[in-house]
Amino acid sequence: MFGMAARGETRAQVLATARILFSRQGYHATGINQVLAEADAPKGSLYFHFPGGKEELAAEAVGLGANELGQVIDAVIEDSPDPAAAICTMAELLASRLEASDFLDGCPIATVALDASSDSAAVRDACCAGYDQWLTSIANYLARFGMSVDTASELALVALSSLEGALLLARTQRDATPVRRVADRVATLVSMELTR
Repeated sequence: MFGMAARGETRAQVLATARILFSRQGYHATGINQVLAEADAPKGSLYFHFPGGKEELAAEAVGLGANELGQVIDAVIEDSPDPAAAICTMAELLASRLEASDFLDGCPIATVALDASSDSAAVRDACCAGYDQWLTSIANYLARFGMSVDTASELALVALSSLEGALLLARTQRDATPVRRVADRVATLVSMELTR
């Protein structure tokens, strides 16, 4: 019984460590030995828990990061009084997270997507699934405020793409101002659409 729990804990620890390292460093710059060392996991544990090796680990790590942030996005938008406030609150959360990590923790998908999506169908699929999850959450929320499904989907795409680009710029400049400024503009756009 203890052995099974320890195995489950090792897998969870390796996956959590990989999520952080892949999102910060990308797919190619993150080595399996680094993941295992930082997870304090035995060397043989990778292929035991992830028979598909690094590719499987990366795909699961991206999925974990996407789900974690997706849950936060869902909670933020549900607690917001209106879509404009939801966009600004979501952006503030992302900006604060970026600043608190000394500009290491941007989007849990973007670095891997840029680095490995052309090399691996499994990783690309995990990135697409994460982005689709977020787009669907935002679009569904906007549609509840009376927008057509098409308009809500378009604005969700604009919001997410704008925030993704702003996060990349903020990481590069080591200044979260772009995230906050983009959020203000997107919030204005959303508000204008709601008053049409």
